[in-house]
Amino acid sequence: MRSMPRTKTPTKKVRSATKPVRQNQVSVKAETPQIKQNFLQKTKRRYTEYLKRRPHRSFQRTRRRDYVRSLEMPGYFAFSAYVIRTLLSQKRLFGLMMLFYVVAGIVLVGLASQDTYSQLSSLLDQTASNWDAVGKAGLLLLTSMSGGLNTSFTEVQQVYSALLLLLVWLAVVWALRVILAGNKPKLRDALYNSGAPIVSTAIVLLIVVIQLLPLALSVVIVTVASSTGMFDSPTMSIIISMVAAGLGVLSIYWVTSSLIALVIVTLPGMYPWRAIQTAGDLVIGRRIRILLRLCWMLVCALVGSIVILLPIILIDRALKHALPAIEWLPIVPAVMALVSAAILIWSAAYVYLLYRKIVDDDASPA
Repeated sequence: MRSMPRTKTPTKKVRSATKPVRQNQVSVKAETPQIKQNFLQKTKRRYTEYLKRRPHRSFQRTRRRDYVRSLEMPGYFAFSAYVIRTLLSQKRLFGLMMLFYVVAGIVLVGLASQDTYSQLSSLLDQTASNWDAVGKAGLLLLTSMSGGLNTSFTEVQQVYSALLLLLVWLAVVWALRVILAGNKPKLRDALYNSGAPIVSTAIVLLIVVIQLLPLALSVVIVTVASSTGMFDSPTMSIIISMVAAGLGVLSIYWVTSSLIALVIVTLPGMYPWRAIQTAGDLVIGRRIRILLRLCWMLVCALVGSIVILLPIILIDRALKHALPAIEWLPIVPAVMALVSAAILIWSAAYVYLLYRKIVDDDASPA
C-alpha cells in the first residue's frame, strides 16, 4: 500500500512575554548615567576652583599668610586728584555729558519741587526764627539731599530716572575705557556705543539692591526697638545691637564687590553672575581697603555737595527775601540737578579707575 504523504501541521508562533526594547530607549537609558556623571564632575571642578580662589574657610581661622594681598595704589587725596585730572583732561566731553543728564532729566523726570522748597523755607522762617541763616540753610540742605523735595515723582518718572542713571553710568565707563586706550571719544559715540550692556548692568544693580535689604532690615529693627522702648533693657539692647550690626556688615560685605561688578559687567560678552563672581575674586584679601576707598568716594561727594549747595541756598534765600517776585524761580532745584549729574560722573569715574588699579595689581588671593 502506498503511504500517505505527510502534511505539515501549522504551528502557532508563541509571542514572548517581554516586548522588544527600542533603540532610542536604550540610548536614553545609557545617556542618563553619563549626564549625571558629567554634572557631578563639573560641580566638583567648580567647587575645587572656587576653593583655590578663596582661601577663607567658614568657622576656621585664616592665617595672615593666606589672606594678605597687595594693592598698590596712591593715597586717598592723590587718587582723588588723579580722578579729577582724568575728567578734566576731557572736560568738554564730560561737561556735555553732565549737561545731557540734566536736560534729559528735566524733560523725562522733571526738577525737584520748587513749591515744596518754598513752603519749607517759609515754614523755617516762622518756626525757627531764633536760628541763624546758616542753620536754616543747613536744614534746607539736609531736607533736599534726603529726597524731601522729590515726593511728587510718579512711578514712571522714577523708572525714567533709573534708566537715565544707567545710561550715563555706562557712557562714563565706556568713555574712560576709550580715553585710557589713547583715543578721544565724542559724546555721540559714548551714548550710542555704551548702551549694549544696559540689561546686564540693570540686573547687577538689582542684585545690589537685594544685597542692601539686610541693612534696611537692620534700620527697621533699630527704629522699631527705639520707638517701643526695647533699648531700656540692657540685655535686649545688646541683642538688638548685635543683630543690627551683623545685618549691616553683611550688606556692606556684599556691596563692596558688587560695586566693582558694575564696571566688570560692561565688558563685552560678560554676564551678570559671572561679573559678580569675578568681582568677588578681585576684592578677596583686600576688601576692607577697597571699602575704605569707596567710603572716601562717598565722603568726597558729600563734602562737595555741601560746599556747593550751602552757599547757593544762602544766596537764594537772600535774593528772594529782597525780591519776592522771583520766588517762583527754581534756582536751588536747578543747581541740585547739576550737582547730582557731577556726583554721578565723579562716582562712575572713581569706581572705574579704582577697578583699573585693582586689575593692574594682579596678585593671587593666597
